[in-house]
Amino acid sequence: MSGLSKRKLYLVAGVAFGTFVPAVSEAASATVSTAQKHYRVTTTKKASVPSQAMPAALRASSNPEEIHVGGHQTNSVFSPGTARHSTTQVTVVTGAELLKTGQTNVLSALAQANPAITTAALPGGGASSFVQTMQLRGQSPDDTLILVNGHRRHIGANFNSNAGTNWGSEPADISLIPITAIDHIEVVTEGASALYGQDAIAGAVNIVLKRDTSGGTVNFKNSGYYAGDGQAFDGSASYAMALGNKGGYLDLAAQVTHQLPTTRGGDFYGTLFDGARNDTANRDVQRGLGLPKSTLETLSENMSVPMGHGLNFYSTSTFSHRRANVAETFRPNTSSDIWINPSLYPNGNQPYITMDQYDFETDNGIRTRKLGFAWDAYVTFGRDQQAYGTKDSENASMTGGAYTFDPTQTSFYDGKSISTELTTGLRGSRSFHTGLLPKDINLRFGAEYRHDTFQMTEGETASWSGQGATDHPGNPALAVSNTNRDVYEGFANLDFYITKKWEWTLGGRVASYSNMATVETGSVGTRYNFNKHWAIRANINSGYRPPTLGEISYFYSAPYPGYVVDQIPSNSALAKSYGATPLKGEYSRSYTIGIDATPVDGFHLAGNLYYIAINDRMGSSKSFAVDSGNISGLGNVTSLSYYANLYNTQTFGGDLTADYTLHTSHYGKFRFAMGINFSDNEIRSSKSNLVNEFTKEMVLHAAPKNREQISVNWQYKKWSVFVQEMRYGSITYMAAPTGPGSVPFEQNPGFITNMEVDYKPVPRWTIGIGANNLGNKYPTRVPSAIANSQQGLTKYASYSPYGFNGGMYYVKTSLDF
Repeated sequence: MSGLSKRKLYLVAGVAFGTFVPAVSEAASATVSTAQKHYRVTTTKKASVPSQAMPAALRASSNPEEIHVGGHQTNSVFSPGTARHSTTQVTVVTGAELLKTGQTNVLSALAQANPAITTAALPGGGASSFVQTMQLRGQSPDDTLILVNGHRRHIGANFNSNAGTNWGSEPADISLIPITAIDHIEVVTEGASALYGQDAIAGAVNIVLKRDTSGGTVNFKNSGYYAGDGQAFDGSASYAMALGNKGGYLDLAAQVTHQLPTTRGGDFYGTLFDGARNDTANRDVQRGLGLPKSTLETLSENMSVPMGHGLNFYSTSTFSHRRANVAETFRPNTSSDIWINPSLYPNGNQPYITMDQYDFETDNGIRTRKLGFAWDAYVTFGRDQQAYGTKDSENASMTGGAYTFDPTQTSFYDGKSISTELTTGLRGSRSFHTGLLPKDINLRFGAEYRHDTFQMTEGETASWSGQGATDHPGNPALAVSNTNRDVYEGFANLDFYITKKWEWTLGGRVASYSNMATVETGSVGTRYNFNKHWAIRANINSGYRPPTLGEISYFYSAPYPGYVVDQIPSNSALAKSYGATPLKGEYSRSYTIGIDATPVDGFHLAGNLYYIAINDRMGSSKSFAVDSGNISGLGNVTSLSYYANLYNTQTFGGDLTADYTLHTSHYGKFRFAMGINFSDNEIRSSKSNLVNEFTKEMVLHAAPKNREQISVNWQYKKWSVFVQEMRYGSITYMAAPTGPGSVPFEQNPGFITNMEVDYKPVPRWTIGIGANNLGNKYPTRVPSAIANSQQGLTKYASYSPYGFNGGMYYVKTSLDF
């Protein structure tokens, strides 16, 4: 460490041990196309290229084009990438490609760049609107494992209890990572829990952060919608510095996004006021269908420090703060509406749910080579806290003709949800010589301990007692919970060639949960390289996903016009009285056959056909009617639901990606790309006493079966033009579980055009202008008979896969240094 100056050493110490707590990074980089071998280490000055010689964006953008069909992928524990095997498809989306989408949210950008991923702008109602979630290959958001630098990312504290594409999920939130911190994202479209970790039923997403030793960037973007609302401002920056002269680095990044709300709901249908005032009243009063107002601040650090004697300390941390306000059901000022205090809201009441979220993760470890093996020992801690409130509201409970609670109170504290994950583990890898096989055997193994917790706290009494706060009652005393579990996990993966062209991958993983069973998963993959241009591969995998602690013990109350649905903990005595049984994990098996090809230089092609079967698939039950006010502590609840193992499902699907890079002598460089994904979910069997058409449609048709996209990126001197055309298949929308709103409605397929034009006045300064949804495409209008069952609000399907806000324009600028 003699190469470190005192100033830099203090900076490192402050980052690593101060209030902004660190997390994971990687000691050594490994290329996409060559294996990293641990039985021998050689250094050649001629081959050594300092990372500062080429900016991260350029290094990243060149990697996807360096695809070798017959190349073996590294599985070293020193690599921040996933344990790649060429028997498994890994699609790489670079940081430059993420920024090219015009999106500032990492998840939105990734979904736009990869057709295997879909995400709705508003994935659900109420508290389910706070966080966007992804669906990989049409599966639940919880069925995708999220990794950062190859280590598991902690999940969020918000259980999505309202119907939509994320219904019944509690996934990790990748939007809490600054987009400028990302070098590239690896999307593993293979249900390989044994290779990558439990939960990877649909696949895995690994976010690899930058590891630069110099330079940085500053970005600003301003956007708005054609309709004149939804203005947003985003600012992001990154800075890198070398730590010493032996390969150490420190990469810092930050991002701030402020989003103003949009509103696309229909005019109020029904009676707004008693008497003649109702005839002339302005009915544009509902704000429940639109993007919520939000502010998100994120920070990250990624660091590696050579310690001498072959030891390397690494650290990666993220810290985020988000505030959001989500509009709830509008309450008219009529004598028949018991949810409103007319003296407080003479013009009607538009209440809001508020969320104040603090999230951080720190991953620290040491990498070294000992006894011929590469070792990675690490400790990771993640925590997500979400405090909820209700504002512009009231508790309109009456006792003896008078208000029970303070009639002037308009804001309420509703309680908190808190989740944590503490993980410690040891991984090892090594390449072995053998005279029996034509190439080296690559072994990767490890063991991990994880302690999960989930906690819900009580809201203030006025938020839940009686009717509770309109339109989002707080957590009552019976919702309070503090649960935990211990997980012990071990795995071993083996990769070898039985001939020079025939590769095999074997994987096994065992996990023991303190609150449920011990489970084993396995993976067998093979690949045959006909030549350097053509290869075929096939995989058989078993997988497992346990229920999260939030899915077991979450409570939520959701008032709607005319009824109130409470999501109650599945392990509660009340749920058991309605048929609930202890939650089990989901078991899966999947089969894939694929092809990789480079028919000519610059042209790459990959395709897959796959089948995924899931047993004991989890979801929210149908609503059970109860007598309002007859259940102590639940106010005016009219129906109950809970989380349960409901279905055995199967998915038939396929995907195809291709890209071609054309270099011309006079017209610059063209990169053409296309992608197709198809996934058809079917229910093999279900628990008929716990499901109905509404719950089934959410599983089968809430996300489109198919997505197609084509794009071209043209670079000519100082100019760059990016054009993308996307097609989304149809979805089925149901506005409510009962009544007229429960009639299925099919939203037609939609074509969306995105475009961006960039210009570089000087080499390090870029200015750009662009549009997402250039043609201002809106989804199919929901029939009035369905919309009117929701007071006319649901003009469009709330979970439309391409949103419902129409076209968005933006201008942006970036400065590299």
